[in-house]
Amino acid sequence: MNLGPMEVAIIFFVVLLIFGPKKLPELFRSFGKSIREFKKASTEIEDDIRTAMESEPEVRKPASTTTTASSSEAKDPNDLKLHRDS
Repeated sequence: MNLGPMEVAIIFFVVLLIFGPKKLPELFRSFGKSIREFKKASTEIEDDIRTAMESEPEVRKPASTTTTASSSEAKDPNDLKLHRDS
């Protein structure tokens, strides 16, 4: 949706009629501040996301499991026998 110069002139004229010549500079000033704040907030969010994506994830070490299988027994983890005290 592109606005040509004629459409922009009509919109400006309607805004001028609604708000009057005294309120128009104040209206555009607040509109400009709003756009600036929006751009600033969106830039900060983009920077936060970019920083979070670039930082390396923390590598967690697996919890150590204690087995009492001796080294003379089978090396296959499925064949490990746990010793029970009876």
